[in-house]
Amino acid sequence: MKKIMKSELFSWITALTIALILALGVRAFLFEPFIVEGASMEPTLNNNEKLLVNKVVAYTGSVNRQDIIIIDGKNRDINYVKRVIGLPGDTVEMTNDHLYINGEEVNEPYLAEEIEKAHAVDMNYTGDFGPVTIPDHQYFVLGDNRLNSMDSRNGLGYIDKDQIVGVSEYVLMPIKEARKTE
Repeated sequence: MKKIMKSELFSWITALTIALILALGVRAFLFEPFIVEGASMEPTLNNNEKLLVNKVVAYTGSVNRQDIIIIDGKNRDINYVKRVIGLPGDTVEMTNDHLYINGEEVNEPYLAEEIEKAHAVDMNYTGDFGPVTIPDHQYFVLGDNRLNSMDSRNGLGYIDKDQIVGVSEYVLMPIKEARKTE
């Protein structure tokens, strides 16, 4: 009887150890939750929302324009959440709230309501900048809350591909706000 109990206990310990190793592996290399801190991505993402981040792109380098990424803040003990606007080699310009990439206007539907509010009081939502050409292996990022965001325009500078932790896939919490991030 004691042999059976020891065998069963060993089986449970083995199963739990394997599950723990798998969970840690998934978190380290595939997906990880992150919490949005601050208002720089409003109205798209709100303070304290919990995101599920796909870390595979950090290894594959498959970051696209408009992706919402997590950025390693290097020496700042903080991660940033921003939207990729320009890819390596792109020329980016903002004029009168119109974004141009490589000379072509890019629609930003996620900002339409905020831009309309700013224009109603004779303001621009995003200050004019550029044209700037993005260096190799670097990205140009902006927060969706353009009036309240430290990003590639004003403090973060270009983001090196090695600083990209991953791409946000979903808002997980609060549950009533769960959705795919876009």
